[in-house]
Amino acid sequence: MAKIRKLLIANRGEIARRIMRTCRQQGIATVAVYSDIDATLPHVREADQAVCLGAAPARESYLVIDKIIAAAKDTGADAIHPGYGFLSENTELAAACEKAGIIFVGPNARAIEVMGDKAAARQLMAASKVPVLPGFDEEGASDEALVKASTDVGFPLLIKAVAGGGGKGMRVVNSEAEFNEALASARREARNAFADDRVLLERYLPAARHVEVQVFADNHGNAVHLFERDCSVQRRHQKIIEEAPAPGLDEATRQAFGEAAVQAARAIDYRGAGTVEFLYAPASGEFFFMEMNTRLQVEHPVTEMITGEDLVAWQLAVAGGAPLPRSQQDIRRHGHAMEVRLYAENPQQGFLPSSGRLQHLRWPHELARVDAGYESGDKVEEYYDPMIAKLICFGEDRDAARQQLISALQNLELHGIHHNAPFLLRVLADDAFANADLDTRLLEHRPYLMEASTTAPELLALAAGRLLADETQHDSNPWQGLHGWRPLGRQFILNQLKVDEALITVREMDGSTTVAEQDHALDVTGDGQRFRLHWGNQGLQGRYALLDTDTVLLFVDGQAHCIIRNPSRDSAQQACEGGFVAPMSGAIVALHVAPGSQVDAGDAVITLEAMKMEHTLRATAPGTVHDFHVAEGDSVSEGTLLVEFEASSES
Repeated sequence: MAKIRKLLIANRGEIARRIMRTCRQQGIATVAVYSDIDATLPHVREADQAVCLGAAPARESYLVIDKIIAAAKDTGADAIHPGYGFLSENTELAAACEKAGIIFVGPNARAIEVMGDKAAARQLMAASKVPVLPGFDEEGASDEALVKASTDVGFPLLIKAVAGGGGKGMRVVNSEAEFNEALASARREARNAFADDRVLLERYLPAARHVEVQVFADNHGNAVHLFERDCSVQRRHQKIIEEAPAPGLDEATRQAFGEAAVQAARAIDYRGAGTVEFLYAPASGEFFFMEMNTRLQVEHPVTEMITGEDLVAWQLAVAGGAPLPRSQQDIRRHGHAMEVRLYAENPQQGFLPSSGRLQHLRWPHELARVDAGYESGDKVEEYYDPMIAKLICFGEDRDAARQQLISALQNLELHGIHHNAPFLLRVLADDAFANADLDTRLLEHRPYLMEASTTAPELLALAAGRLLADETQHDSNPWQGLHGWRPLGRQFILNQLKVDEALITVREMDGSTTVAEQDHALDVTGDGQRFRLHWGNQGLQGRYALLDTDTVLLFVDGQAHCIIRNPSRDSAQQACEGGFVAPMSGAIVALHVAPGSQVDAGDAVITLEAMKMEHTLRATAPGTVHDFHVAEGDSVSEGTLLVEFEASSES
C-alpha cells in the first residue's frame, strides 16, 4: 500500500473543491492547477499550492498532459486526481502517471481505453452478455457507411461520439432528411471536444429512463455496487436533475441493475470508481447498456447521501492499494437524495450558455449541500463547462427531498448572469416530476416548463420602493424625501423605478399607493433577508439584497430582479435589427450559406461554439443572407452582429 501525502487535482471549480474537502479531512496536502483567467477562483485559493498551466483555452492549459505531470513533479505531488471532464478519461494521462511513478486516482489505462471507446465498449458488453441496443459501431466508419447503416438501424436513431461524454457529439435524428447535417455537426463537436470525430449509431428509445449504477472495484478482486441513480431529466442529452435511489423500481429490478453493472466492471478488470449507464424501458422492464464512465460522476453526492459513504475517500484508498472499505452486504441505503445542476445558461433561449461576473451570490448552505465552483464576485468564463454549482438535498422519502430542494432554490440569491434556477424550480414542482413519471424526453413533452415565470413588475416596484425607502432611513412615509407636490391641498409623491427593463411610476397619496390606477393599502415587511408584500388581494414574497441606496435585488422563485430608483433615461440599449447577433461569447465554427443566399425558415445560417457545445443559429423566416461580419475561427462577444439578414416581404 502507498500512502498518498500530496495530491494534485487536475481540474477546476466545484469538483476540485470537493476533492480538497476530503483531502483536508485525511491530512493530505493539495495542489491546484489553473489557467491564467482562473487565478482568483476558490479552488486556487483553497489549495495548499497552485500552479498556472497556461492560457484560458483548455487545450493550452487543463488538457496539456506534459504540464500536468511537470506540475506534479515540481510540487512533489505523489498522486493525481483528474476529477471529471478534461483528462479524467484520458489513457495518455494514466500512462504518463505510471511512467512518472505518480499514482493515478482512477482505473488503469486499458479500462479507460476500452470504455472510453463507445464502439469497443458496446462490443465488449455484448460479448459479456450485458444487453445493448441495436446499432452500428464499425470502427472508423465513413460518412457513406454511416448513411447506409442509418436505414438499417432505423429512425429515430442517435448519433453518438465514440470518444464522447457529457452529451457532446450526440444528435437525435428523426428522419433520413436530417441525417447529413446532424452527422456533420456531431463529428465537428466531437472533434472539438475530444480531438476524435468518430461516431456510432444506436436505436433511439423515445420513451425510456436513464438509470445508472455506481460501481467500485479494487486490486484485490473485489467489486461492488452502491445502488442506482435516476438521471432521466436532461436537456440536450445532459443531466440536470439526478436522484437516488431510482424511484418506482422493485427490488428484483434494482438487483438486476446492480449485478449487470458489476458484471460490466469485472469484464474489464476494473479498479476504482465507475458508473455503468443504462437505458430502462419501464413498459417492458428491459434495460440496455449505454456506456461506462471510468471516473467519478458529477452526481456522486446523491449516492454519498443515501449510503453515508465518502466516494472520494474510497477512490484515494483504492488508488493507494487498499481493499474496498466495505463488502457488498455491508453497504446499506437509507432515505432519498436529489441533486440539481445549476448552469450559467438561458433556458428561454434554448439553454444557450451565459458568461459574466457573479455580481451578487449567496448559497443556501443552511438548506442544502452546495458543491460550488464560484463565490460572489467571481467571473464565469465562456471557455469551460457552464455548470457553476450543484445543490443536493436529503429526505426520508422522495417527496421530502424534493420539497427541501425547492426550498433551497427559493433561497438562492444569484445575480449577474442568466441561470437555470427558475427553470429547475418549475421542473421540481411539475406534477409529472413530482409523481416520478420520468423519461429522457420529459422536457420535450412539457415545453411550457421552458417558459419563464412572470412576476408583475408593479408588485416588484412596490416592494422595492418600500425597501429602498427603509434603507435610506426616512420615516414611516415610504416616499418621504422624494420630490412631492400638493395640488388642492392633497400631497402626491411620485417615484420612478426601473424594474428589470420596465419603467414603473408609483404614486403615494393620502396613505394609499397607486400603480396602474389601482389604489390599495400597501404593507411591505423586510427583515434584512426576506420580504413579504400585501397590496389589496395580491401578495409577493422572496429574498432581497440592497446593493446601494438606489438599487435593490429581489429574488422571487429563483429569479433575480434588479430595481433601480430614478434611473438615467440614457441607459437604455437599442436592439440590433436586420441581422443575427451572437447570443453568447464564443468562436465561429461554421458558416452554412454564402452571402446572397436565399434561406427558408429553419435553415442553418451560422454555428458558434461556446462552453464546449455547438449552437446553430437558424433563420426564423424566409429571407436573404446579405453579408457575414465574421469568418470561421473568429472569437466573438455576446451581442456582436454576425450576419446581415433581410426577411422577405411575404414574411
